[in-house]
Amino acid sequence: MLTADDVKKIAAACEAEAIKNNWAVTIAICDDGGHLLWLQRLDGAAPVSATIAPRKAITSAIGRRESGVYEKMVNEGRVSFLSVDAVTPLEGGAPIVVEGHTLGAVGVSGVKSSEDLQIAKAGIAALA
Repeated sequence: MLTADDVKKIAAACEAEAIKNNWAVTIAICDDGGHLLWLQRLDGAAPVSATIAPRKAITSAIGRRESGVYEKMVNEGRVSFLSVDAVTPLEGGAPIVVEGHTLGAVGVSGVKSSEDLQIAKAGIAALA
């Protein structure tokens, strides 16, 4: 499971990546059940990002895959995923996997989806 120290390390690395690139984002970290453990809206981040980032994290945690997988499915015609409340089909969420086990996920919102994902993965890399 994720410890409080793990969450702080991930959040600090996400924040550092965002600041390094001058990106105003919201960072969300949740456990494997999709329960929010961290939410941080950086200065200048759009208010809506505080709603989207946790949804990306929840999608990645309970789906045990990057949230962008669902975006791709929808874009390829599986629009039924849009009706699932627990799934936000937007790139920018990544699962935290340690020794083959999904411990939670990071979701980021506020810049291009690929940049959101870059920030999330930078945070996850801090656990290595």
